[in-house]
Amino acid sequence: MNDKVYSQKDFTWRYSFLGAMIFALPILIVIQVFRIQVNPSWVESFDRASRYWSVTPRTIKPARGQIYDRWGSLSAGNRTVYEVGLELQLVSDPKAIAGTLSSVLDIDYADVYAAASIEASEDAVYAVVADNITQDKIDKLEALRKIYAASSEKNPPSLRGVVYNPHLARAYPDNSLASNVLGFVVREGDGYFGVEGYYDNLLAGTPKTVLVPLDPNRVRELPDVPDGTSLVLTLDRDIQRAMEELVDAALKETGAQSGTIIVENPRTGEILAMATTPRLNLNEYWRYDEIFKKDTSFNRAVSGTYEPGSVFKVLTMAAALDAGAVKPETVFVDTGVIEVGGLRIYNWNMGAWGPQNMQGCMQHSLNVCLAWVATQLGAEKFYSYMQAFGFGRLTGIDLADEVSGRLKIPGDGDWYEAELGTNAFGQGVAVTPIQMIAAVSAVANDGRIVTPHVVRSMASESYQRDKDLRTSGIPLKAETAHILTEMLANALETEASDALVTGYRVAGKTGTAEIPGPFGYTTNETNASFVGWGPVDDPQFLVYVWLEKPASSPWGSVVAAPLFRQVVEKLVVLLDLPPDDVRHSLALPAQAAPTASSVGSQP
Repeated sequence: MNDKVYSQKDFTWRYSFLGAMIFALPILIVIQVFRIQVNPSWVESFDRASRYWSVTPRTIKPARGQIYDRWGSLSAGNRTVYEVGLELQLVSDPKAIAGTLSSVLDIDYADVYAAASIEASEDAVYAVVADNITQDKIDKLEALRKIYAASSEKNPPSLRGVVYNPHLARAYPDNSLASNVLGFVVREGDGYFGVEGYYDNLLAGTPKTVLVPLDPNRVRELPDVPDGTSLVLTLDRDIQRAMEELVDAALKETGAQSGTIIVENPRTGEILAMATTPRLNLNEYWRYDEIFKKDTSFNRAVSGTYEPGSVFKVLTMAAALDAGAVKPETVFVDTGVIEVGGLRIYNWNMGAWGPQNMQGCMQHSLNVCLAWVATQLGAEKFYSYMQAFGFGRLTGIDLADEVSGRLKIPGDGDWYEAELGTNAFGQGVAVTPIQMIAAVSAVANDGRIVTPHVVRSMASESYQRDKDLRTSGIPLKAETAHILTEMLANALETEASDALVTGYRVAGKTGTAEIPGPFGYTTNETNASFVGWGPVDDPQFLVYVWLEKPASSPWGSVVAAPLFRQVVEKLVVLLDLPPDDVRHSLALPAQAAPTASSVGSQP
């Protein structure tokens, strides 16, 4: 018998080893728990390595925030489209997939075949082959999938591995309405121009990359991703539509190359309408290059620079009155010519108008008089006021691609003394329409400029906030603003301007600016404009009209002033503003209001 005999020593060693293991096991568990807490990504990587075949990494993009007009009408929303992808571990027929998808989705065969031929691995489980695919094309793919599955062929084509993932894409229910303000979102999800570009990050929200289960029973494991922030605009859809119709009609009537109308509430800086040309059907954003030729701004109101001409005289006169350089009753004897910095300046009709007070200078739009006013003010004060009005810098409007224009000032290498005279009537200075309306709003709003803006409020799942009004400057005293408003209103009434609106008292000024070229200024092409506001005693609207190169007449008084009148006639209806006499009659006189001491005093 060859039995092995175990000694007591052998059993002691085994018991000691077993005891050590039992003692060490809890310590190892504690160490592992600590490791997981300190570095949880280790568990995630382990889990991914062990289960890669049952999940796929996916970046979940939140629904882009929607955009509404001030009354809640949808201007930009979302529609369901599909991402078409391949679950690589399921693909069995790359050729059939490439042939079918390239035909139905109009995509490149070679690209699809290359994607379908990728061998599934931990690092390659899913491939995107197309995106923004509409429901009708998905239906075609599904029909073909069923045909292949029912085929009696020995080795029928197979779309196994092809999956469709629905998501939202941008849609614009009004097509081109307010397109220059809204901007657009391209297929990749990036916003361009306008509100879509300026607020892109806010609207888009924050994407989140997660592991998406392939098992439909585990869909509930997907995390919620908050939608992007929605915006409510200051635009009034009805006013915007009316202004675009008026611009289009004006281009047909005058033969102008382009037109722009801005309507602002000068008290709040809210843009009620911003109509310009050309416009784009935002649902066909890929036609951008076809519509906006070289050097054509997407939104001329904020990106188009030009010399404004005589509308600029409003600001020259405002500065001179505010500084005390002239008074309304100051008389200037117009001889038809003045020399400033060695340059001889003439009136628009080359005539001499004789003695004129400041209202007469504005009423007859006398270049000579306004150049003289600027010299009375002096270069230092003149340019200080013009900078305070905001020229040469951005207004801060919340639209993408705003430009600052150019205001040359003393000290600049290309500024000459003569420019004090020409700048006084809007020649030699480059501005944008939004700069003009912001600057003139100081006259309509008691000397104060409220930063123009197109977004009224923002809303998300966690908050809703109205946009704060921001004062960007107070270049004038309120008294100056009131005096100049009355002067301009009287000037329009005295000359029976085509800008006058029956029942409503308005103030304003025409502008006709020759367009500079390589060989100087040309008289046969102009920028015609008008800026005006009303009602004079309580301004509720400020309107800027700009027609570029009108063919029927070069004069702002002929083409722009009547357009201003048409704009206001539409506005007073859409804003529900009663005529001045009705509004005044509805106001309760202060002396007629009962007081605490008078109530019950009668016997």
